Amino acid sequence: MTFHNDRVSITVSDHIADVKLTRADKMNAIDPAMFKGIGAAIDELAGMQDVRCVVLSGEGRAFCAGLDMSSMAAGGSGLALDPRNDQGSILPQHVTWGWRNLPMPVIAAVHGVAMGGGFQIMSGADIRIVAPSTRFAIRETYWGLVPDMAGFPIWRGLVRDDVLRELVYTAREFDAAEALQHGFVTRLAEDPHAAAMDLAQAIAGRNPHAIRGAKRLCNMAHDADPRAMLVAETEEQIKVIGKPNMMEAVAANMGERAAVFVD
Repeated sequence: MTFHNDRVSITVSDHIADVKLTRADKMNAIDPAMFKGIGAAIDELAGMQDVRCVVLSGEGRAFCAGLDMSSMAAGGSGLALDPRNDQGSILPQHVTWGWRNLPMPVIAAVHGVAMGGGFQIMSGADIRIVAPSTRFAIRETYWGLVPDMAGFPIWRGLVRDDVLRELVYTAREFDAAEALQHGFVTRLAEDPHAAAMDLAQAIAGRNPHAIRGAKRLCNMAHDADPRAMLVAETEEQIKVIGKPNMMEAVAANMGERAAVFVD
């Protein structure tokens, strides 16, 4: 199965969606077509019941260099003019928050640069595997703007408050080692896409209903109170315990074979 638009391609194989930003000649910089293309790709993935994991990467020399300079010359992303969707986000927020809200896990494979909006898009993934030479920046204040693509509600669960403030206020660049130290990235790999695909295969080999339930719980953990989390854990367990996929996981493990799940 394949899907593509002017800025994004999706190839699905073995329950894994390999998603690529395809504006390589501009280091996948975000223009209006990129906003629309990523948003459309996220919406397409949301309905793919057979996809158990997503790998997000950028073609060419970089993951994403941030807002296209022509967009900057026109006054920024223009996000304040967009209508909000049923998740409460507008399109330039949806291209980050939408990855967090997808029902299946998303792994970002990052190389080159992830600046500004690109850094925020990367942050929306569940897991971020990056090349050691990757450069980062929360770049918006450099252009006289504020970070406004859903980074803040995600970063609060990743990094210390004072570290975030320093990086936002200064807009300075930092390397992969520092990003790992602060908690912005999960781990480093010389070939992040290959590492992400290996991890996606491992995730795709688990009960897809249990993985989707676990993601819902992980998303809640940022801001739900403990009592609500206790109830949610029980509700998610009831959805899978004793069901065919759970029984198949047990049988496969006992028989030392690969499980065959139903999506």
